Amino acid sequence: MSPPRTALIAITSAKFPMYPEGKNTGLFISEALHPFNVLSKAGFEIDFASENGEWVPDWMSEQEDYLNGDDLKQYQDVNSPFRKALAKCAKADDVDPKKYGVFFAAGGHAALIDFPGAVKLQQIASTIYKDGGIVSAVCHGPAIIAGLDSEVIKGKKVTGFTKKGEEDLKVLSTIEDDWKRKIVADYAKDVGAEYVSPAGPWDAFIVTDGRLVTGANPQSAHKTGEGIIEAFEKL
Repeated sequence: MSPPRTALIAITSAKFPMYPEGKNTGLFISEALHPFNVLSKAGFEIDFASENGEWVPDWMSEQEDYLNGDDLKQYQDVNSPFRKALAKCAKADDVDPKKYGVFFAAGGHAALIDFPGAVKLQQIASTIYKDGGIVSAVCHGPAIIAGLDSEVIKGKKVTGFTKKGEEDLKVLSTIEDDWKRKIVADYAKDVGAEYVSPAGPWDAFIVTDGRLVTGANPQSAHKTGEGIIEAFEKL
């Protein structure tokens, strides 16, 4: 029996001022929106959840370079399917993992703050995987792997935002010194996974290892959604 054609998009509930004038990091909008659109078009029902049921947008992700055209229209329209689903963002404690065939963790630098210790979201992801579903993440979303059950992640190939990308953005010291957190590649090493880097930090790039699908950066969000569907259709 195939898993339910429903997806849970996990988003960060953390925020931290890391941009000019104290603007916060949080959910990177396109990293949730693009997979949402791809999965919706493929007939998936989609819900959102964060560890505590709250979220804030990443300021940078709302800027024109990252959010424009139809993406911007969908985000600004509070009656769009995307915004309606976001408005119902659940607390992880209230989520029944048995309802879902896909778990997808969106990114934003804030994911590095709460995802490594997001026990409830990690339990949901591990349960969906054990029940035969797909686990996926993009950019900083793969920080969720820090607490996944070993059968989900150990020995698997994964990708995520690169150290070079953190250096280019001049935030590596913020992550390691201020937040006391690690980059995605280090979390992968900790759990016995193999981190695979894209050729460049901003190249669209995904890695599929069985029922585990990961993407490298915001540019990979749409492709990650496609990878989820491809893996799901093989179940």
